[in-house]
Amino acid sequence: MAETSSNIKERQNTNISEPRRFKVIIYNDDFTTMDFVVKVLREVFFKQPAEAETLMMAVHKSGQAIVGIYTYDIAKSKVRKAVNMARAENYPLRLTYQPE
Repeated sequence: MAETSSNIKERQNTNISEPRRFKVIIYNDDFTTMDFVVKVLREVFFKQPAEAETLMMAVHKSGQAIVGIYTYDIAKSKVRKAVNMARAENYPLRLTYQPE
């Protein structure tokens, strides 16, 4: 049998790192109802009822709260979904995402 040679080189060094994480922040306003904020926290961020109410009160008292930490695409998607829900109900709810 004849030996076959290959010109394929294997990569030895791969620089794989975890994706950058972004925190999603929700802000207080005087128009969005507390019930709606809890609804957003439950439906978009999948918080349990008790945790959603605790976060809502933290936002109400301190003006803002971190609702989760996600990769860029997920953070952006959740912020967009929450803001779209708020605009559909005519609320000025504001959420942002920023690097952790």
